[in-house]
Amino acid sequence: MDRIDTEGWVSLPGIKHVASPNFNTRATHTGISQTPEVSLLVVHNISLPPGEFGTGYPAKLFLNELDFDAHPWLDQIRGLKVSAHFLIERNGDVTQFVSCNDRAWHAGVSSFDNRQSCNDFSIGIELEGTDDLPYTDIQYQQLGELTLALKAQYPLEHVRGHCHVAPDRKTDPGAAFDWARYATLGNWQTSQLPSS
Repeated sequence: MDRIDTEGWVSLPGIKHVASPNFNTRATHTGISQTPEVSLLVVHNISLPPGEFGTGYPAKLFLNELDFDAHPWLDQIRGLKVSAHFLIERNGDVTQFVSCNDRAWHAGVSSFDNRQSCNDFSIGIELEGTDDLPYTDIQYQQLGELTLALKAQYPLEHVRGHCHVAPDRKTDPGAAFDWARYATLGNWQTSQLPSS
């Protein structure tokens, strides 16, 4: 059984699908290909408010359902329209918000390998967490399994953190992210990983 359907939705055990309105159609190599060009995986972290987990706010943000008055800090992101393809929560729950065939709004102003606008050719995975707190074992397990499924379907050549594709703006997934551990779980070669 295919782990990703032709529409770009992953069918792993326990994964939820909740469609975000925040996406665009992704360009393809030829303009007519069924499979879009997706060569980069971008790892992020998110917590709303910063450092607070289990609030449900990241998912609501991706769905444009966040009550910005629910916490004083949220007023700073009022009106923000963003999404990621996937969110992996601290307890290992995985939600897909955007088809992998489509362009999620996760990387913002970014570049990789002399190409601008990484959203055009990447898949974005958000981990519920912060730069400085260790991620959970189940998050690494889910991230590894998800990565293997994605690599089996898309020509993913590299993985980077948000900090690598937008270094002037972003620091995630931060020093707490164990790249070596993830490389083993996701079956990445050293040449496919960030050098720093």
